[in-house]
Amino acid sequence: MSTDSAKPADVEHRWYVIDARDLVLGRMASRIATVLRGKHKTIYTPHIDTGDYVIVVNADKVAFTGRKLEQKNYYQFTGYWGHLKEVNAKNLRASDPDRLVREAVKGMLPKNRLGRAMLDKLKVYAGETHPHVAQNPQTFPATV
Repeated sequence: MSTDSAKPADVEHRWYVIDARDLVLGRMASRIATVLRGKHKTIYTPHIDTGDYVIVVNADKVAFTGRKLEQKNYYQFTGYWGHLKEVNAKNLRASDPDRLVREAVKGMLPKNRLGRAMLDKLKVYAGETHPHVAQNPQTFPATV
């Protein structure tokens, strides 16, 4: 018995939209990473991009558990001495809420070329609207 491997031409990419209002960031990010990788499909192949596109709206209203809103820090290092920038989740949500979701999902994807291609299929918006209406996105699957 042989195992069938998916070919890039065989993959059909769907579009999903998820409302992040009052969803816990880590749990939502793990579900999004599963859909971006394509692990919810029967044709999943680790070395082929079988995942779907995901649109996240209301990223500024994402929820945190415990005291993570005040205690969780995000770092950015430019490479120069003394240029390590640090911002906590509360300030980051106020200034750049789509980075919160993107960083959470990025940590759950492979750290290689394929992972970066999967992250490009994630579209995050702070507000209610998004410009991807022409792709006719479906609601995000309840179980992944």
